[in-house]
Amino acid sequence: MQPRSLRRSLTAVMALVLGAGLAVLAPGTAGAASDGHAISPSTRFFVPPPAKGSVQQIAQLAKKGALKDATLLARMEAQSSAVWLTGGTPAEVGKQVRTTLAEAALQRAEPVFVVYDIPGRDCSEYSAGGATDQAAYESWVDSVAAAVGNAHAVLLVEPDSLGNEPSDCHLPASTYPYTDAERTAEVAYAARTLEKAPNAAVYLDGTNPHWQAVPNITARLLAAGVQGTQGFFLNVSNFRTDAESQDYGTWISDCIAMVTDPSHFAHGHPEYCASQYYPATVDDFSTWGLTTDWYNQNLNGAVPTTHFVVDTSRNGKGANTMAAYGAAPYDQSAATVATLMQGNWCNPTGAGLGVRPTADTGVPLLDANLWVKTPGQSDGQCDALGGVRAWDYTAYSRPGWPTDESGQAEFDPLWGQVDPAAGSWFPAQALQLARLATPKLG
Repeated sequence: MQPRSLRRSLTAVMALVLGAGLAVLAPGTAGAASDGHAISPSTRFFVPPPAKGSVQQIAQLAKKGALKDATLLARMEAQSSAVWLTGGTPAEVGKQVRTTLAEAALQRAEPVFVVYDIPGRDCSEYSAGGATDQAAYESWVDSVAAAVGNAHAVLLVEPDSLGNEPSDCHLPASTYPYTDAERTAEVAYAARTLEKAPNAAVYLDGTNPHWQAVPNITARLLAAGVQGTQGFFLNVSNFRTDAESQDYGTWISDCIAMVTDPSHFAHGHPEYCASQYYPATVDDFSTWGLTTDWYNQNLNGAVPTTHFVVDTSRNGKGANTMAAYGAAPYDQSAATVATLMQGNWCNPTGAGLGVRPTADTGVPLLDANLWVKTPGQSDGQCDALGGVRAWDYTAYSRPGWPTDESGQAEFDPLWGQVDPAAGSWFPAQALQLARLATPKLG
């Protein structure tokens, strides 16, 4: 029999879990809704039901007496986060949107939707899928827009769609028959269709500060119609710091202003814009002031007006450089560490939750910090077979780790296991995110 004090604690933790799971049933304090296509600083964002797998993990931890960890995870699940629309028929996605809007209305909150069904999604990798063709995609988007109607909502259109255009995937047309022109047209269609919803704030894919250079993503955003939307989103499912994202987002907005101003020397030439790669050095944040100075000196009256939002769901500790794996006890080579660094977007160790979702950012062009990627859900089966892991098992291994080549190809040595599929609950990662939250989960 459990001691009475443990039973009381277990009851309290499970009440917190239920509070997260049943939040949609309890009306909360009214928050100001967004005014048209802008997000009000006092907006309250929707808290969806707990992610699949989270309640089970919390209950297991509580039953074992790990009440502190159980409480941390319950607090994580009680935060607002995005609702991902990842496929289904037009009727099915419309029903999902309407259900979420009804739940959000009970909370007097505004939902954040991730529209994620573009053909050729994710270069056919871990999150492969999407609509079969452009016509099917447009029909699906039409259903999302119709379901949103006059409701207040934030809509993030197709993460990675502009960062990874079909030509960036380097796949044969025989197996990946998509073109950059089709991709641009699809994103543009989604942007203008969703923007017709009078109270929707629509944002397009602005990638992250360690990916597309400012001139490249500016050109792609303009081609996809960013000027007809509220702006762009950054850092979705990634780990770059708030400071990096705010600088990067500001520079993109600056560049858009310059190249769309007919009187500016850079009009029509995004390639003239400075970036995180020059004059700054991307991996040395102390140099980023050089690029900020360049824009301050060259705006020449151009006025930045394009806004952005940032995914802070997992960036509390910043990106993992993987340098620790080059030292004892792991002793991995420089080449192996470099490969791990290139794959540090995929279930990295050492990550923590970031700033809580809020629209009160204090940064003029930054509309909101949001938890877009669902904390605790896997990025995919991050392994050597997928190209995001490398490992010398002769330098470091542990009992129970695979010893054959095929087993090692599908193994993640950073976590010491085969990772769950993309979108599945990853208990070890979920607990680490909660434990390393910055700021802490109070």
